[in-house]
Amino acid sequence: MFLPTPNDIKKLRLDLDLTQHELATRAGVSQPLIARIEAGDVDPRLSTLRKIFNAFDAARKEKVQVVDIMHSPVIHTNSDRSIEEAARLMEEHGFSQMPVIDSGVPVGSISTDQIVRSMTDQDLRKVSHLLVRNIMGDSFPTISPKTDVNTVSRILEENPAVLVLEKGKVVGMVTKHDIMKMLRG
Repeated sequence: MFLPTPNDIKKLRLDLDLTQHELATRAGVSQPLIARIEAGDVDPRLSTLRKIFNAFDAARKEKVQVVDIMHSPVIHTNSDRSIEEAARLMEEHGFSQMPVIDSGVPVGSISTDQIVRSMTDQDLRKVSHLLVRNIMGDSFPTISPKTDVNTVSRILEENPAVLVLEKGKVVGMVTKHDIMKMLRG
């Protein structure tokens, strides 16, 4: 079991570029208490340590930006491709959804759910020759590479993926799976 020393707490605070005042505000304690803990003048209660380490965790997440976790290049299809081609590409890469990008511009998205739904309404041979544009859904939301991970997590609560745009060009993509990988360290 790891029990932090006053020096450990100070080092963690400095590594996260937090002042004593910023840490105190985030943890809901006073700045003088942080100073006394770091100086070794006081042994903090467990509940106070928990608040401090929760503040450290939140600060760490804010430092992580989309550019740190996005995957690139973005595997995509275009709206003129057949459903069969798009399905093959998704299967080849193990994707359940994929952006539809025409001439560098996101125009929609396609998912295995949409493909399966289209198969129930029509003959399989007809579906495979349909164009992606006939069944695609809305485009994924877009964000900047500098967006913090907390913001992306909130967007992903309502969307399966987010496209990362820089100067109007798609440079990456983040999915719920990418956020989950952060748990592994």
